[in-house]
Order: sequence, then structure tokens, then C-alpha cells
Amino acid sequence: MALRDELLKSIWHAFTALDVDKSGKVSKSQLKVLSHNLCTVMRIPHDPVALEEHFKDDDEGPVSTQGYMPYLNKFILDKVQDNFNRQDFNRMCWTLCARKNLNRTHLLISDEDAFKIWCIFNFLSEDKYPLAIVTEEIEYFLRKLTEAMGGSWVEERFEDYKLELCTKQQCLSAWEIITLVGTGTFSKGMDRQTLSMGITEVFHELILDVFKQGYMMKKGHKRKNWTERWFLLKPNSISYYVSEDLAEKKGDILLDGNCCVESLPDKEGKKCLFYVKCSDKSYEISASDKKRKQEWIQAIQTCISLLKLGRPAPHRESRQKRRELRQKQQAEQEELELRMKELQTANEDKQQELEAMRKKLEEAAANAAEEERRLLQTQTEQQDRYRVDLEREKMVRQEMEEQVAQKSTELEQYLQRVRELEDMYHRLEDALEEERSARQDEETVRRLQARLLEEEATKRAELEQIHLHQQRAISETEAEKQELEKEGTAKENALQAAMLQLEQLESERQGALEQYQDVMQKLEDAANNTRTWKHKVAHHEGLVRLIQPGSKGPQKITNWGPAAFTDAELSLRKKDWQERKNRPAQTQ
Repeated sequence: MALRDELLKSIWHAFTALDVDKSGKVSKSQLKVLSHNLCTVMRIPHDPVALEEHFKDDDEGPVSTQGYMPYLNKFILDKVQDNFNRQDFNRMCWTLCARKNLNRTHLLISDEDAFKIWCIFNFLSEDKYPLAIVTEEIEYFLRKLTEAMGGSWVEERFEDYKLELCTKQQCLSAWEIITLVGTGTFSKGMDRQTLSMGITEVFHELILDVFKQGYMMKKGHKRKNWTERWFLLKPNSISYYVSEDLAEKKGDILLDGNCCVESLPDKEGKKCLFYVKCSDKSYEISASDKKRKQEWIQAIQTCISLLKLGRPAPHRESRQKRRELRQKQQAEQEELELRMKELQTANEDKQQELEAMRKKLEEAAANAAEEERRLLQTQTEQQDRYRVDLEREKMVRQEMEEQVAQKSTELEQYLQRVRELEDMYHRLEDALEEERSARQDEETVRRLQARLLEEEATKRAELEQIHLHQQRAISETEAEKQELEKEGTAKENALQAAMLQLEQLESERQGALEQYQDVMQKLEDAANNTRTWKHKVAHHEGLVRLIQPGSKGPQKITNWGPAAFTDAELSLRKKDWQERKNRPAQTQ
């Protein structure tokens, strides 16, 4: 369908060129020549009898475009295949229309450049007849042309031209866009050769689908020699020629989604190498520098990616997106205009209704003037009654305001009480946490005290054993007295060392007792604090009940302070100590 639309644009130019008097009709003889040329260029078998059969009832007089379109669709466009040279087709149509419409006066470009602009116009124009190119596509083309010429785009200049264009019309015909470019309106400071090269580059990109072109070295497949070729990259192929005039084509590298392009290291005296791998063979190519090598690799990779995704060339895809956006905007504009018309119609209806209401109001005003005198006395009475009611309402309102103020004060007091209660709850929780921590510290000190007492008992048992040994040593024979005295001296030293250890344990026990007393003081402070907050909370709410620790039994008191064991434990310790004390006496 896209091919048919593109062909119809060029055929439309040719048909309108044959319509000399601009009546929309062309003679049958001219249509015969046009149809024959179209079939020849597009490689379609020509059937002259079909044309005669199609217009057999119109032997006298010209034929309209609507009469020619069914024949064109049935016998030409329906049979066309994409196997002909489109440039030859475009040149044939250009030859018919340029002779009549192209004004070469003041043009800085050649006929060849004008033909290229004409082809670009057909590519960018809307699918509506008569053909025209809108402002957005004009800006797109002029931007491309400026970039191709190496210039900088001046936005202000085009905005001024756009304003000038909007005052007359919002689009240009093919011949107007040729005149706009050919007179150098947007290429000031550029010579003719630069302008021509820019037009050619844009033509290659938009019409011939050329992604990139330039000279590179190619390695042969048979003789393995390196030869300079002019390469031309298109969406599905890379063609290479002897020179840039494209006169002698040497071959094609067909691309598909399975191809790949990769860089190669320098070898055989060649630098900036890369190769294109296809399904049947690979091609080694050498660029002039690293920048061009990278540009070619990226361009070829872009073509392969588009083939994998089944997407058209980027400029064709962007053109389609711009058209869809314009169609969407146009549909929104039409919908807006329709709504404006509906609103305008509704406004007119409202105006009529307002006019009718105005007449009714005038009649009502006349009636009201007559009734005004009658209602004046009644109104005076009502005002007096309203005044009394108003005074009464003021008093009621004042009372309500006082009640509201009182309620607001009570509410604020209640909220303040709630906040204080919440604060008390938080502080009570902190006090409970401190009490819990103090009890944990107390338990730790108790364990330490029990361990010290056990060590103390052990040391005392050792001391008693030493005393028993000394008594046995004194009762022995005098012959052994000297030896026993030496042994007694050693044991005395051991006893002194044990006494020192006992004193050290005593000092440690005293420190543990002091720690225990500190912990008990903290516990007592925490308990007092807890009781204080409990009383406060109970005073405010009367609903909070604190969880208190159980009652403790009487504690045992030793020579060194409160003991860390119960009565049963104490009796067991006494019994154990007595047994160990009696055991050495039995051995004697």
C-alpha cells in the first residue's frame, strides 16, 4: 500500500501537467501515452485495448481523473511489482510536469537538484490531493539540508518565515518548495556546490535509503588483494562501486538478521579493519581511520538490528510517526471545532431563551410595579416583625456562643489532662524499667557474694587442715622435731600466704557488699519512684494497677553483711563444714 501511495503522487504530478486548462480532464490520446510510458518504466505488459474498452463510451471529449483512476488501479497499479527502477519512473513523471511548472528564473540550483527536491517533496508531502507539504515537514527538510551543508540552523529565521507562511497559507506545493530552496533563502553564505552537495546527501538518505557512503578498501575473495571501492549502505545491502559516480557496480553484500559486523586487529599492513559476516561468506574491509571505521560498524549494526526487528528505515519510521501525530492533532482539532459549533449552537439557543426571559421579566417588572404599592404596607409590617425576630435570634446566638466557648474550654482541659496522663504512663514505664534493671543488678551481686562465700569456706577448710597437720607434727618424737620444725616453717609460710589470700577475698567480699548496697539503694529508689508514680496515676485515673514484686522473707545477716543464701542453704553449709573439720581429727 505504501508503494502504491508513493507511485500515485508522481503520477498525479504527471496527470496535472497534462491538464493544460486545469479543468481536471485530460484527452484520451494523452492518457494513452502516459499509460504506455508508465507500463514501460514499471515493467508491466501494456494492454492498449483495455484502455479503449475502458473509455469506449467517451470517444468524444476528454477524460476526467475519476474516470482514469479505475483503469490506473486495475491495469497498472494492481500489477506493479517492486522490480523496477523508481528513479526512472520519477524522472519520467518529472519530465512531464517540470516543463510546465518549473520556473528557472533566479534559481541557484540545477535541474538535477530541482528533481531531487521534487522527489523529497513527494516523500514528505501529505497523502491528500492536491499535494502539499506542511510546515512541520518543511522545517524537517530544511534542518536536514542545513546539517548536510555543515551550517547551523537558525531557529529565529524559520519562525519568521513560518509566521509569514501562516498569514498566507500553511503549506507549500512542490514548485514553491523548489523555489524556496533554489533561491537560497535558507542557505545564505553557501556556494552553489555546497548547496548541491547538501541536496544530494538529503536525497540519498530520504529517497535512496542510503545510511552511509564513502571510499574504503575491500579484500578480494579470489586474489586476496586490496582494492579501493565506493561503498553504499542501504537498509538491506551494501553495494560497492568502482567510483562514486556509481557507473560500474562491482557487487552487493546482502544483509539480513543473521549477519554480524565485528572489528578486526591490524594485519597485512592494513589498519582500521572490520569484517561483515553473512550466511554464505565474509567480507574484510579497511576504513581510512578509526572514526570512519566506528561509524561504518555502527551504521551496519543499525541496519542489521532494523532487519531483525522488521522495522523500516529510521527516517521513514519518523515520517510515519509525525504523520500519525498530525492526524491525531487534526482529529482533536476537528473534535474541538465540533464541540465549539455545538457550544455556539447552544449559546444561540441560550441567547434566544434569555431574550424570551427578558421579555417575561419586563412584563413581570410592570406587574411588580403595580403590586409594589400594595406590598409596601405589608413589607413594613414584616420588617417590624423581622426586627423583633432578629433581636431574639441575636440573644439566642449569644447564648449559644457562650455555651460553645465553655465546651471548648472543657475540651481543652480534658485534652490537657489526657496528655498529662499519657506523660505519667510513660514515666511510670521508665520507673518500672529502672526497677527491673536494679533487680537484675541485685541478682548479679548475690551470685558474686555466694561465690565469694564459697571460696572463703574453702580457704577456711584449708587453714583448719594446716592447723591439724601442725598439731600432729608437734606430737611426734623429738628425733623428728628438727625435721618437723623445717616442715612447720614451710607450712607457716603457706599459712601466711593463705591468710593473705583470705584477706584479699575479704576485701573482694567487702567490695561486692558495697556494690550490693548500691544496687539495693537503686532498687529502693526505683521502688519509691514506682510507688510515687503509682499514687499519681491512681489519683488521676484510679484504674492503673502496678505489677509489684513479691514480698521477701527475712534475710540472713553474716559478719560481712546480708547473706545471699536461705536458712536451708546455711544449714547445709554448716553441716558440710563440720564434716570436713571432723575428718582430719579421725585420721589422727
